Amino acid sequence: MADLRAMLADGRVLVADGAMGTMLYDRGVFVNVCYDELNATQPRLVEEVHARYLRAGAEILETNTFGANPVKLSSHRLEERTEELNRLAAGIAVRAAGGGAAVVGAMGPLGIRVEPLGPTSLEEAREYFGRQVDGLLEGGVDGFILETFSDLVELEQAFRAVKSRCDLPVIAQVTVEGDDGQTASGASAEQAARTIENWGADVVGLNCSVGPAVVLEALEAMARVTSRPLSAQPNAGFPTTVRERKMYLTRPDYMARYARRLVDAGARIVGGCCGTTPEHIRRISEQVAASRPRRASVRVDRVSETGVRGKSAPSLAARSALGRRLAECEFVTSVQVLPPRGWDTAALLEDCHALAAAGADVIAVHEDRGAARLGVFAAAATVGRSCPGAEPLVHYTCRDRKLSRMMSDLLGAAATGVHNLLLLTGDPPGPAPYPDYRSVVDVDSIGLTNVVAGLNAGVDLSGNDIGDPARFVVGVALNQAADDRTRELGRFHWKVDAGADFAVTQPVFDVGRLRGFLAEADQGIPVLAGILPLGSARQAEFLQNEVPGVYVPDRVVERMRRAEGLGAGRAVAEGMEIALEVARELRDEVAGFQVSALREGMEGVLGVVEGLGG
Repeated sequence: MADLRAMLADGRVLVADGAMGTMLYDRGVFVNVCYDELNATQPRLVEEVHARYLRAGAEILETNTFGANPVKLSSHRLEERTEELNRLAAGIAVRAAGGGAAVVGAMGPLGIRVEPLGPTSLEEAREYFGRQVDGLLEGGVDGFILETFSDLVELEQAFRAVKSRCDLPVIAQVTVEGDDGQTASGASAEQAARTIENWGADVVGLNCSVGPAVVLEALEAMARVTSRPLSAQPNAGFPTTVRERKMYLTRPDYMARYARRLVDAGARIVGGCCGTTPEHIRRISEQVAASRPRRASVRVDRVSETGVRGKSAPSLAARSALGRRLAECEFVTSVQVLPPRGWDTAALLEDCHALAAAGADVIAVHEDRGAARLGVFAAAATVGRSCPGAEPLVHYTCRDRKLSRMMSDLLGAAATGVHNLLLLTGDPPGPAPYPDYRSVVDVDSIGLTNVVAGLNAGVDLSGNDIGDPARFVVGVALNQAADDRTRELGRFHWKVDAGADFAVTQPVFDVGRLRGFLAEADQGIPVLAGILPLGSARQAEFLQNEVPGVYVPDRVVERMRRAEGLGAGRAVAEGMEIALEVARELRDEVAGFQVSALREGMEGVLGVVEGLGG
């Protein structure tokens, strides 16, 4: 068994191995196979890869367990075998090393968001990582390498899972983006280095990213702020598609030249990540043989691990006119509109002026993800400039947006004076002509509410100072008719805890259901009840049978059928009357209403808004 701590203490530059997945793929293992399961099904193949890296000069071998945590294994229905697969992987690597190299247990991200950006608690995350640690320890690893993390909160849970079970050395590595040298969650290389050092990790480093040039710049930044040994394991550049296969074409001699530069910048461990092979590692080993890293004098600035904290968010009343109304318990009438399909906003503004004249305080710009329309923030900014009688509120969905894109959208909204948000996770897409399309939710509305709460305190999601605090008023959705009431109540509680300022319900056609939900939730934030004036019996039937989460009683459908039998105009009038009956019954129990139409057009909506004012 190698003594990794002694290896780190003797001052030599150590060579780590390269990619495991690349080598397995080259040997015909399809990408849809669970590579971690190969530790059980094809152990000789895994051991052969380890042996090739050992012969190439690697002094540190990583176990084939990057994704062997129970969350990722669950996609292959292997979560119950977490400890077993990690134990087998460690045993394979130890056997291949034969005492000639240290074996480190490789652990990557869970593949899910943890709090505050997702529903997985920190305790749950530590437990998931802990199961992987238990298996690796049983298999006999000499230390651990935590790699390819972009979220420092999640990385800390992996680190704590290791340290709660053993005192073996830990190499903790983040991955940074090419554009600005920051992690995907917005942490700079310097911030990551300070934070990881403060935890007590033995080695601070970088891996993956887009290639050695980006890693070198980030490593130089790390070297200026930490006294810990540094590690660097870059990708072999960008992958290129060659005959429908992803290929890494960066040459071994190029990687070796950069390895030398990394050592000169202070790296104590150099190796490779995606796309690197034993030939890359052999050339790296030749280049850095007998080298000692150059270390500049380090001034470690002991700032908070997560950057700037403690700014006070502006009071709710100071953020917007809607915020003032909510804070002072003034009744709110919001009306939902759709942006135009083109760029001409004349018709939109005409509707908004009419709604404001009828009594609307807020114009809620709804995001229709099923059709190409003017962007909601551009539409809202136009409404804000051109319709002083009502303030815009943006419906913003998380689906199919990366968190970094959402951050850019939100900062743009703050810069253009759009301060009111209704944050929605987003419904899954309906049938599409592209069978391979899958909806993606990088972070849901709970996580995004946490992010916006940070912006209101003047920091981004990694705690970096953004200057003056933003002034967002944050709304969230409430589904009083959800089939899984317990889950919906739980999510509503999380939204309030994350910083929601108000909630908007699904359209209300049964007052009793909303009353029951609010009594059980007992969260104490203002609630706007959704009001939807029906225009036809067909609409009522559609909502009742085809829209999950909207409850339309049989009596309402029957009223619309009877009215429609007397003419289309009578159906519209009946829909308005039903909406106003609901509003009158709830008037003293909610903070306001949000009126919407099922499809385009203001027919019926103006009458309801005028009726609410009366």
